[in-house]
Amino acid sequence: MLFSHLPVLLRGGGDLATGVAYRLHKAGFPLAVLELPQPLVVRRRVALATAIIEGAIDIEGLQARRVNTLVEAWALAQSGKIPILVSPELPTAPRSPDTRPDQKRDTQAPAPIVIDARMAKYNIDTDLDQAALVVALGPGFTAGIDCHAVVETKRGHHLGRVIWHGRALPNTGRPGTIAGKAGERVLRAPLAGEIRWKMAIGDRVREGQLIGFVAGLAITAPFDGVIRGLITPGILVPAGIKIGDVDPRADVAACFTISDKALSIGGGVLEAILSWMNEQQETITNDRES
Repeated sequence: MLFSHLPVLLRGGGDLATGVAYRLHKAGFPLAVLELPQPLVVRRRVALATAIIEGAIDIEGLQARRVNTLVEAWALAQSGKIPILVSPELPTAPRSPDTRPDQKRDTQAPAPIVIDARMAKYNIDTDLDQAALVVALGPGFTAGIDCHAVVETKRGHHLGRVIWHGRALPNTGRPGTIAGKAGERVLRAPLAGEIRWKMAIGDRVREGQLIGFVAGLAITAPFDGVIRGLITPGILVPAGIKIGDVDPRADVAACFTISDKALSIGGGVLEAILSWMNEQQETITNDRES
């Protein structure tokens, strides 16, 4: 593994975070993923968080497995697999055993690089002192204040760009447009209650077709398409939460592959890390020459 000495801690295992994990894994960075005990991911077939529920998942060659401790996580990460650990808060120890002493900024930091990919649209608890490099995704963060870099997550010309000073574009509350459909492609819980699905991810649907129920209330397809994502059945959800996604393009294969948006964001994170590494190396070289 090319960068075995620079393990990455990825907070969040949703579909966008999985695009980040894919890029970093392919580039040779060992990483561990932290998730909630009951992930609320919708695109479950392309989200590493699903390993929390199912124990393991394979996404385009990414082999992820649930583990119980950070020690176990780092050991698995060095083997080429991706560990998923239930940890809503950032652990303070132990660090990866392969982290070199000259890269330790804080002996309590769990990794030299931390990525906040939880997509909460606001800063929950991320700050600059959590690692030597802290990168955050999307709105809610200010580079130079609560993280070192922000990666733009909004579809459009700036998607995937790295911001070293300032913020990402603000959250509009409106999903990106796909094939002419925006907010209407997202299924939301009309009230709080238990989820029961009659259909599955990858199924084709017609407008008005029954997809499932929330607390006994029917959820139907808003238009013709394919079911791109559904939240885990059997769980209790609050009213208003995103529970499903219907894709008007009706491309079944897209339901089981990492999206262009996720890969673009992942490329931005990889750029941020490599830029930081290059800067660190230049600093070391200049110090030696002076």
